[in-house]
Amino acid sequence: MNIYNRSSLIDFYRKHGNSKVPLEVWYEDVEAKIWKTTNQLKNDYGGNVSVLKNSRVVFDIKGNDYRLVAAINYDNGWVFIKFIGTHAEYDKIDANTIDLYKPKKKNAITVK
Repeated sequence: MNIYNRSSLIDFYRKHGNSKVPLEVWYEDVEAKIWKTTNQLKNDYGGNVSVLKNSRVVFDIKGNDYRLVAAINYDNGWVFIKFIGTHAEYDKIDANTIDLYKPKKKNAITVK
């Protein structure tokens, strides 16, 4: 699989040092996979992944200390990282819509 937003992994483990090895292991493992269906993904990760709607999945990282939300395009073999955070941070987001790595539009300022 082709993983997009690797820099987000690096940024995250620079802040959370104990996540570096588990995130690098996850990256190398997923990069070596070829998933065409969610069943193939579940066969590889079992209880360490939750399948959501909109081709989104949640990976448990480091014994569930961290959560990684990704959108997967199975036809093209793409994995887009949408969120990485602690379990507590994950509890505060909507995993079906979160996209922390998408550039935010600036609000237009209206002058009266």
